Amino acid sequence: MTVTNTLSVQTPAPAVESQRNYNYSLGYLRAFIVVLVVAHHAALAYHPFAPPPPSSLVQEPRWWQAFPVVDPLRGSWAALLTGFNDTFFMSLMFLLSGLFVWNGLTAKGSARFLSGRLLRLGVPFLIATALLAPLAYYPAYLQILGHSGFDGFVRQWLALGTWPAGPAWFIWVLLVFDCIAALLFAMAPRWAETVGEFVAGSQDRPARFFAMLVVASVALYVPLALAFSGLRWTAFGPFTFQTSRILHYLLYFLAGVCIGAWGMQRGPLRTGGKLARRWLLWVVAAIVAFLAASAIAIAFLSAHLQSKNWEAATGMMFSVSCAASSFAFLGLFLRFARSRSRIFESLSRNSYGIYLVHYAFVNWLQLALVDAPMPGILKFAIVVCGAVAASWLTTIALRRIPGVARVV
Repeated sequence: MTVTNTLSVQTPAPAVESQRNYNYSLGYLRAFIVVLVVAHHAALAYHPFAPPPPSSLVQEPRWWQAFPVVDPLRGSWAALLTGFNDTFFMSLMFLLSGLFVWNGLTAKGSARFLSGRLLRLGVPFLIATALLAPLAYYPAYLQILGHSGFDGFVRQWLALGTWPAGPAWFIWVLLVFDCIAALLFAMAPRWAETVGEFVAGSQDRPARFFAMLVVASVALYVPLALAFSGLRWTAFGPFTFQTSRILHYLLYFLAGVCIGAWGMQRGPLRTGGKLARRWLLWVVAAIVAFLAASAIAIAFLSAHLQSKNWEAATGMMFSVSCAASSFAFLGLFLRFARSRSRIFESLSRNSYGIYLVHYAFVNWLQLALVDAPMPGILKFAIVVCGAVAASWLTTIALRRIPGVARVV
């Protein structure tokens, strides 16, 4: 695969071209983030604030959509892991997904680019929604006392009024963002290059890009966070998105588009640049920002500090922590993941498929371990390893089918 298809799922290229153009750092980072997604979902069953199983899938609030399986053994470690992941990993996924969009648009034009994206994103979304999501959520129904088997699940599922898609929400949102990028390209063919030059400039200044990203994120995220709860999701049919973060995610996607349009070797993500050389500073900054964001969020949740000012401060620190963590992981992989690794290369090539199918493996493994007499953190480790391995092998097997290989 070329760099392009590693991060934006384009058409495979010849092997020689693949080895010459493949960007190990960014391809492996994308694969690592997918593993973090698996770990995130695996940890939710052991989250200390996970609600008990519902008496019905139809009852409100429907927390089972976020916590399909709830284990009696909980731990604060799960809250720490999911809290940290939640501040940055989907934002970084959108940024990585945008990096090579401009290459596709300039090479194919808007119409051909979007037809390819409809195949690579639209078809998997339909399959994930129609088949994989019900399979993944069936364990939530099996935790209901007095459940009546598959027929009862189907009745309650069809009575929901919506169609939960699970992690596939990312895919349809990414497709919409691709459409926005294609529309902007058709209207102004050089807009991303112009913005990229302004953002990245000709100098190696990742701190400048970081500051601009934080300011823009605060401007787009905080007003929505004040208007809507940070936990609120908007749903219509199978299409769901986190209401307060949708513009924040669009910002990160378009930032990736602009960096790719300007040229990564001229911008903040260039190989051997300051971001890679100063990776340790960014790691420290990410830790400090996350601790500060957590402290402010806890203060906001305290009864005597619940005010719009504290809520706004929580939103601002989310933006800072998100950017700092994203830059830390970018710096780490730009610095240390620069050579070929057969394991990471296979993981990277199959990461899209792993993302698509992992949720069912996670939830069924969690359910199988609910009554197991072992610590929650050990159950978590088993679920992560088992789900990654099963998803990886499943994707490898599916990609041997020519039609599937064209899409995944």
